[in-house]
Amino acid sequence: MIFRPESVAIQAPGRLKAFAYLTAEKAALYRSIMRVFMESKERFALHLRSQQILDAIRICGLEDTPDQTEIEAALAQLCDWGNLQTRPDTSDVSTVEDFYKQRFVFQITNQGEAAERALELFQAGSCRKGELQTTALRDIRDLLEELKGLSREAEPDAGRLHRNLLTIHASFEDFASRAQAFMGSLQRNIDLQMGQTDQFASSTERLIDYVERFVSELVTAAEDIGRMICDIDDSGFEQLLQAVAERSTVDVVRTTPEDLESIAAEWRSHWGRFRDWFISRPGCPSGADILRGRARASLTTLLSVMMSINDRRISRIDRSNDFRVLARWFAEAASEADAHRLWRAVFGLCPARHLIVNDATLDDHEAHDVTAGTSWLDAPPLRISTRRRVSSYSRTARLSRIIDRTAEKEKLAAATHEETLRLLSAQSRFATRRRLRLSELEQFETGEFDLFLELLGEAVSAKVLPDDTAEILSNDGCLRVKLEATGDGQTAVLHTPEGIFRGPDHWISVEPSSTEEVVT
Repeated sequence: MIFRPESVAIQAPGRLKAFAYLTAEKAALYRSIMRVFMESKERFALHLRSQQILDAIRICGLEDTPDQTEIEAALAQLCDWGNLQTRPDTSDVSTVEDFYKQRFVFQITNQGEAAERALELFQAGSCRKGELQTTALRDIRDLLEELKGLSREAEPDAGRLHRNLLTIHASFEDFASRAQAFMGSLQRNIDLQMGQTDQFASSTERLIDYVERFVSELVTAAEDIGRMICDIDDSGFEQLLQAVAERSTVDVVRTTPEDLESIAAEWRSHWGRFRDWFISRPGCPSGADILRGRARASLTTLLSVMMSINDRRISRIDRSNDFRVLARWFAEAASEADAHRLWRAVFGLCPARHLIVNDATLDDHEAHDVTAGTSWLDAPPLRISTRRRVSSYSRTARLSRIIDRTAEKEKLAAATHEETLRLLSAQSRFATRRRLRLSELEQFETGEFDLFLELLGEAVSAKVLPDDTAEILSNDGCLRVKLEATGDGQTAVLHTPEGIFRGPDHWISVEPSSTEEVVT
């Protein structure tokens, strides 16, 4: 076997030959060899001979133990892909013949090590469970509080700054990746488990509580974290970055200004992503807002699913399913007579319960073999007893006096009429087909504010992101509501009989859902 010394594979643009060993025919052998090199590097053994590699693989207990020839062929292929490189082995040379004999030691390349690291990261990420971590939010908030204190010192400790930023970065990345995994798997779980009614219903209630608890914690934590980030930026974050960059290059043999700037730029990028996750910018909502919107939308979906499951299991009748079952029963009926009996049982075509037919009449009727399709005119008569079976218990007391509910009915009718007039009056005020701001609706009456709050709540619930435009129909289908964000950060203040209502200002337009105007 002949190896090219110091051979490094040149990859064509757009191709990653360093990952070719994962899908090759002998992928198990290639991976075992690469793991041997990774474990040896952890022990600072950088160069390995083919015999050492073979011994290590045999210890690992590979199913198909390779021989020396297979190992050398695999090593040559890995060198060709660029995962390994070779150099002549000049150790233990005692004669001229030993010197000219081609012997090589193998070393893992940077791209080979990077491929293995990427594979480890892939396996760890694929096995990681998605979570919404409220503890991570509290940890980030505490770490930022400490960093805020360090930023106000005249000469902050560079070591503490470096450790603090490293911990914040690690905690944030873990929190964000787990949240993404959780939200990504939530909808898949809903789609896959809806058929398993009992199992899904038992776990959905806990899931709803879990998401609600996280959303409430996220609202508070995101506001605190965003405020502390702004305070740290105002205190001179660039000076902190320079101190961290100098601290990171303390053990470097030779440091250049470009090295310091490269490290500072890397930390500046990390901090920018961290800031954008908790602080929104015009036209670019923060990651916290997006996550909160997705979580709230998932709550709506989960509640709808739970309501559908409970309706099917408890109260409502799924008529479509009943008719499908009934059609199958009719198709499986053994005879026409059985089908007619099934029809009578299902749709209530049975004899009156107060008419009694004696057993002799029934036996005579069956003896004549009267089919279900026989006309009543041609069928033998059924003799019915003229006596009605009366219960032995009879009441002798006086009948209860009938209570006159006329006054109560008139009162309810008047209240219903008054409520209808208030509702129509409120609809006539809002359904103007005109686009206006919420802040323009300064004063409300009681009935008007109840209708307005119901419409506004439905429109806000339909939004996933704060800057989204929502368009919905009211519960009765009479009004069409369109809600748009103003984007200027203004606050709407509305005066109602119950108090003052404040919230982000929006553009709102309300119009009748049909071509007819609302009747006043």
